[in-house]
Order: sequence, then structure tokens, then C-alpha cells
Amino acid sequence: MLTVNMHEAKTHLSRLVKAAAEGEPFIIARAGKPVVKVVALDAPEPGSRIGFMAGEISIPDDFDSMGASEIESMFQDDA
Repeated sequence: MLTVNMHEAKTHLSRLVKAAAEGEPFIIARAGKPVVKVVALDAPEPGSRIGFMAGEISIPDDFDSMGASEIESMFQDDA
């Protein structure tokens, strides 16, 4: 995440706010110490991605046994 000092934030505020609104939050620091984090108001909360691909993928019923014969053959002695 981008961290900018107070002077840089004042100088480039329009650009930084535009980037934050587009989903790129940033931190403003004073004397190198983080003070505030700027994020878009409609930004999703961290960790809210659970279930974001619901219905998009499927897991086969035989998932737990897929490739079992190939794996078993790797451990068998060929001699």
C-alpha cells in the first residue's frame, strides 16, 4: 500500500483521492509515522472476499481419490 508524507499528500491530493476512489487506498504519514489510511467509502471491508466465487467453480465428487492410481504407481518398486 502506498504511503505518502503530509506534504506530498497536500501537493497531490486530487490524484491520490482519485486513486483511492478507484480502489487503491493509501496512508498519510507525519514524520515517517503512519497517521491515517484513506479508502473509498464504498470499498469492501478487508476479509469480505469469502464466497466471492460462489457458483463459479465446481469440485468433482471423486476429488479425494483423483490420481490415486498414478500416485500409488510412483511409490511401487519397479525392480
